[in-house]
Amino acid sequence: MSRFGGAPKCQACGKSVYFAEEVIAAGSKWHKACFKCSDCSKPLDSTTVKDHDGKLYCASCHGKKFGPKGYGYGGGAGVLSTEGAMGSKPASERSYVPAGQGAAGAGASKFGGADRCPRCSKAVYAAEKMIGAGLTWHKSCFNCKTCNKKLDSTTVSDKDGELFCKSCYGKNFGPKGYGFGGGAGALVNTK
Repeated sequence: MSRFGGAPKCQACGKSVYFAEEVIAAGSKWHKACFKCSDCSKPLDSTTVKDHDGKLYCASCHGKKFGPKGYGYGGGAGVLSTEGAMGSKPASERSYVPAGQGAAGAGASKFGGADRCPRCSKAVYAAEKMIGAGLTWHKSCFNCKTCNKKLDSTTVSDKDGELFCKSCYGKNFGPKGYGFGGGAGALVNTK
């Protein structure tokens, strides 16, 4: 948007933006100094910028203003809400699935908007969520069933909805025989 053949105007301050100082985001040009969060004034870059209705936000302020609200999201309510989010349904149209029932799978039922951890049966919220064996776990519960070793996505193995480290999984469910820690001279069929 240029005026009188001049440079385009900054969306924040309305002054001309010249090529050497321009940042393009949200379909507009901004001064580098004006490229900051509308709420907290934190400087932004291409990896941290979020826009909403032509205003720039950092990820934190954008999440607080427009993200999900409810228990576990700093809102204090017992039910997850996406009030103001596109596509959100009014409370009268939302479905309720009682704990222990539903398509989330055994041990991962929903109650109040959160999955249940199969290890401790308590609610799992986004900040503490780990996924393994197709289920949602707390970070503190995401450990080997046999030796209790902490796991991550590169060290986890699962069997029948339980988590194991690679070593314990191999000992319990891997091949048996010479060269596999079994000490026998021939491979043994365990089935």
